Amino acid sequence: MEFDKPVTGGPCWTELGTSDLEGAKRFYAELFGWRPETDSRPEAGGYTVAHLGDAPVAGLTPLYQESQPVAWNVSFSVPDADAAVRRAQEAGGAVVVGPTDVFDAGRFAVALDPTGAAFQLWQARTFRGAGLFNAPGTLGWVELATRDTRRAREFYTTVFDWSAQSSEWYTEWALDGAEFGGMADMTDRFPPDVPAHWMPYFAVADVDATAEVADLAGGAVVMPPATVPDGPRIALLRDPQGATFGVHLMDPEG
Repeated sequence: MEFDKPVTGGPCWTELGTSDLEGAKRFYAELFGWRPETDSRPEAGGYTVAHLGDAPVAGLTPLYQESQPVAWNVSFSVPDADAAVRRAQEAGGAVVVGPTDVFDAGRFAVALDPTGAAFQLWQARTFRGAGLFNAPGTLGWVELATRDTRRAREFYTTVFDWSAQSSEWYTEWALDGAEFGGMADMTDRFPPDVPAHWMPYFAVADVDATAEVADLAGGAVVMPPATVPDGPRIALLRDPQGATFGVHLMDPEG
């Protein structure tokens, strides 16, 4: 990710919905060194913010609905959540939740793109999002997996004014020339029942060692460490509750 703080239109936060909040706290603390802090207010519903040092880096939440899958989600920063929802609907998306105020922290909505991938919109007030990107244990890239890359490209470049640079195998998203994520065609690499989805990649200092720790901590290695041609070393991991996420080798230049 080529920016080091939340910017309008870019990813600003990533959040795990999990069936075992305490188990997730233990797993990610061991894997990334996160320090979880759970909001004690009853109306917060157990919402937990993971920190590295003093910086908030990710959210962990219980499942709030029976239909909610165990999964990581990605939030994008917008100046006006209500206007962004209208723009998404006009471009062919759908609204799942909100827009809703979250205390004085900000305004929040959940939407679906036309290919079925869920994403979140965040209008910041007192909370801007992640306080650290691209460092070990923090968000470093976001990726959309979909079976209709053409439709997804039309949607996101319209809703967020992203630019998209596509090759035969992959599309990279950028804002004002700064790359922050990508898009992969699911084709036959995914079982047919797996829906389109966004997934975070966390930067790490050693991909192979991180995969070993995940396995020993009760998770699983979905895709073993491999080096992408002209790209970083990556791996896909699954936590003990079933949420899949990626890790990639931290850029030594930040």
